[in-house]
Amino acid sequence: MGSGARALLIFLASAIVTAAPAAAQQCRDDTVWLRGDWGTARFHVDVADSAEERSRGLMFVEKMPATAGMLFVYGHASKTAFWMKNTLIPLDMIFADGKGQVVKVHSNAVPHDETPIPSGTPAQYVLEINGGLARQLGIDVGSEMMHPAIRGAAWPCE
Repeated sequence: MGSGARALLIFLASAIVTAAPAAAQQCRDDTVWLRGDWGTARFHVDVADSAEERSRGLMFVEKMPATAGMLFVYGHASKTAFWMKNTLIPLDMIFADGKGQVVKVHSNAVPHDETPIPSGTPAQYVLEINGGLARQLGIDVGSEMMHPAIRGAAWPCE
């Protein structure tokens, strides 16, 4: 990656990190918040909460804004695995348990790769964002997600 591209990525990543949400108005179906020792970030998301939506995911998406992603929501926490079949862009996969606590981050999943990417431990939520952003922002195991779909969350909607 050239220095110009690296500078742009750092600028975009810093634009994602924001002040923590002030109130419940920030807790919306189209927004996922993450927080940790590294700070706070917000992503505009599409929610995949049906089997059909989850199976399609971000397949065939040619580009995605740095502040965007997809949140996969399951009925309960279980071991799961993702793959990159028909996915055209590199992605970071952020696996979270039933409380929205991050249990695994897989960085830069390779487009078109059909090798399963397992959650390792039970996960109920998976956030996919552009490849490299999780590392750039510092998102790691122990970070917390906030979204209305996360019931009994470690970081609940107010």
